[in-house]
Amino acid sequence: MSQEREPLYIQIENHFKQLISSRQLLEDDRIPTEKELIDQFQVSRITVANALADLANEGWIYRIPGRGSYVKGIPESYMKSARSAVISEVHAGHAPKIGLIFPSIEDFFAIQMVRGIRNALKDSKYSLIVMFTYNSKELEKEAIRELRPNVDGLIIFPVDAEVYNEEIIALKMQNYPFVLLDRHLPGVETNVVLSDPLQGSILAVEHLWNLGHRNIAICSDTPMPTVTVEERIQGYNEALKQQGALINPALILTDFSIQDAPYKDDYALYNCISNQLATAYIALNCKLGVHIWSVARKLGLRVPEDVSIITFDNPSPLLEEFSAFTFINQNEEQMGFEAAGRLLSILEAPESELKYSKTVLQPELVVNFTTGPVSS
Repeated sequence: MSQEREPLYIQIENHFKQLISSRQLLEDDRIPTEKELIDQFQVSRITVANALADLANEGWIYRIPGRGSYVKGIPESYMKSARSAVISEVHAGHAPKIGLIFPSIEDFFAIQMVRGIRNALKDSKYSLIVMFTYNSKELEKEAIRELRPNVDGLIIFPVDAEVYNEEIIALKMQNYPFVLLDRHLPGVETNVVLSDPLQGSILAVEHLWNLGHRNIAICSDTPMPTVTVEERIQGYNEALKQQGALINPALILTDFSIQDAPYKDDYALYNCISNQLATAYIALNCKLGVHIWSVARKLGLRVPEDVSIITFDNPSPLLEEFSAFTFINQNEEQMGFEAAGRLLSILEAPESELKYSKTVLQPELVVNFTTGPVSS
């Protein structure tokens, strides 16, 4: 078991904190019941009770006896700490510093990416300061404003949103040294290091197609049409076209949230799995892949005999039970290493020699035991 794994109740707390701070859950929205959370996260009642108690004590939710738990909002104390609380590795009082603006560190993908950044900086004169945005564009803006005057350059893992963050555009207009990580701004030239957004979906479709699957669903629980989701779906469409297949819009599942399950009748993903409309699923994040596995198991479906699953990124190191997943490896540690290396080059280069660069890493398909031949 990874020593960096957080307790299960903390994982549940962070899950809801991210949903609330990113405004995917709004004030007075209902939190699932304890039984629903036990089923969703496959944990004990005491684990769920501890998570809900902490969320209530910190001011994220409020509880009505006999009725349930509801969203209270983003606590003021959290907003203050998000602006000023940092994780720093300062080696000297006035050492040069690089700022990292990052959504959160709650899965192996994030841990590996930060590890790559630290490895790139370990022999440099720069220390690292990290601020978390919890996928909130407002917190991202505040983090940029907070760090910009106090560091020499920024590495930014941008919030995946419909509209660009104008603070990032301002950095570009003022020639401030920064590198975007994992996500780019279409039509805006910046320094960026990312994994090929289309190729991952292409690899997934090709693998499933070669196993005989013809009804392949692609799923995202992001409730907004973000750049990342759109590009991965574009790769999915291109891969099907290369096979001469028609694209079935009913198998492109994006208009749902796993927080809606199981208490909403129009839960699109659940309906697709329960009615066996697809024989294989491509999940655009590892948590969603684990959720699909859980739903299939509850419905009595076998993985991979009845349904195959591929996730983006690897859920295995932090979830030992799911060590068998087939996944798209985006080489996140190398991505972090390349981004930090690029920023170091910018900081050391004369301003007249600065040119924007886009580094695109090629993802890899790692085949394990959640994919298999389609049942005849």
